[in-house]
Amino acid sequence: MELHHEFTVPVPVEEAWRALLDIERVAPCMPGATVQDYDGKTVNGSVKVKVGPITVTYQGTAVFEEQDEDARRIVLVASGRETRGQGTARATVTGTLTEQDGGTAVSVRTDLTVTGRPAQFGRGVMAEVGDRIIGRFAQNLAERLGDEPQETPPVVDEPLDLFRTAGVPVAKRAAAAAAVVVALVVVLRRWRRR
Repeated sequence: MELHHEFTVPVPVEEAWRALLDIERVAPCMPGATVQDYDGKTVNGSVKVKVGPITVTYQGTAVFEEQDEDARRIVLVASGRETRGQGTARATVTGTLTEQDGGTAVSVRTDLTVTGRPAQFGRGVMAEVGDRIIGRFAQNLAERLGDEPQETPPVVDEPLDLFRTAGVPVAKRAAAAAAVVVALVVVLRRWRRR
């Protein structure tokens, strides 16, 4: 599935570019993400995702395929596998930065493939969850860039709660499905009585 997100950060494009390439500084802004190792091109780490009572941890890598400073364009290819299960996640993320009123507009295109338990949510819920994740990331990043330079705080190993994030959309879909089932039961009962 393809997702597209846009957000702004309150710093000039040059500063935003340097910050987005500073993985140790930016990683804590992404909910559920932990960086274990970074060699300048490849990031090894994990992402914890909580789905109701189930917590899924993806262990994997992300590789910078492109870092075009002139075009302010980054291409990152990430892949991971569930640590306890057969599910996988793969994404190609393309980020482009442009100057906007003294700040920076960031456009993110993601080509995402997910298998396993989280894939059961479907495209609509995944898109809504993506919106909220990127929104949270953008807010955290804006706060981090707005602060004076300081030591990077320790990473909080808290999973991204998809049920809380997508609870309302999932509840709406569950209610619609329940209404359809109830309607079918009523129709079948009436049909049997005839």
